Amino acid sequence: MQSFIDQSVCIIENHQAWAGLVVGLLAFGESLVMVGILLPGTAVLIIVGGLVGAGIVQPLPVLLAAMLGAALGDTISYFLGKWLGRGVVHKWPLNRYRREIARARVFFHRYGVAAVFVGRFFGPVRATVPLVAGMMSMNRRRFQIANILSAIIWAPVALSPGWLVAKGADNLPELDATSLVGVAVIAAMVVAIIVAVLVVRMRGRRNARI
Repeated sequence: MQSFIDQSVCIIENHQAWAGLVVGLLAFGESLVMVGILLPGTAVLIIVGGLVGAGIVQPLPVLLAAMLGAALGDTISYFLGKWLGRGVVHKWPLNRYRREIARARVFFHRYGVAAVFVGRFFGPVRATVPLVAGMMSMNRRRFQIANILSAIIWAPVALSPGWLVAKGADNLPELDATSLVGVAVIAAMVVAIIVAVLVVRMRGRRNARI
């Protein structure tokens, strides 16, 4: 895993024109069923956020690529689930990941469409919730709304830890207006995620009581 992370970062540092493509592929793999369970994409994205904060990599291509890759990975996983049906969990290679899929099914049953949005930010179910949504014949439009919105928010949140470290907490007061707006947007997104998680948990507890 560490070798994969080092090689990915090395490619981005030495071939900055390919940064968007590499990040897009990582975000795509991170969201793709089975691949996302094994791929350390988030770790690479955090480091890439540091490169963006250091001014080595341009932020816009990386952000757009991460959003697009994440949304596309979930879309393919959804259609795979819809096409293959519920019996796919008993076939190779997904039969090796029954526990992960079972966890995603419980998550999906409990929270519905919110599971697609919130699941993007939880490693254990990120790569399996879209597959389960397809298996359970979730409405395509509702899935895509949750998928695209979560991808738009997830990309800057995934890059922000490295970006903030690169900028340095001591230097935050000296940031220019654009950077301060970026910090504010990231903070707002994090708050939105926390609120969404709290709402989902409260709904789950209420449903459990009923």
